[in-house]
Amino acid sequence: MRAVFIMIKCEMGQAYRVAREMADGIPELSEMHSISGQYDLLGKFYLEADRDIGLFVVETIQTVPGVKDTYTLQTYNAFSGRGG
Repeated sequence: MRAVFIMIKCEMGQAYRVAREMADGIPELSEMHSISGQYDLLGKFYLEADRDIGLFVVETIQTVPGVKDTYTLQTYNAFSGRGG
């Protein structure tokens, strides 16, 4: 599994509805955060190593009503403190 972070820009007034719909309907979603700045939401998704990220974004994320734009970040390594 690999983590993919997707920043999501929503139509005005739709961010919380979009976040709830994704949390309820997208099993690959690990965490969804409301954020400040150019984008409204930041989602952490776990995809199988052979899963096409572009296809996932286009068919799963961008088709949710209220999603206006996305920005995808691929990850390479995860680091944590000595206790975790």
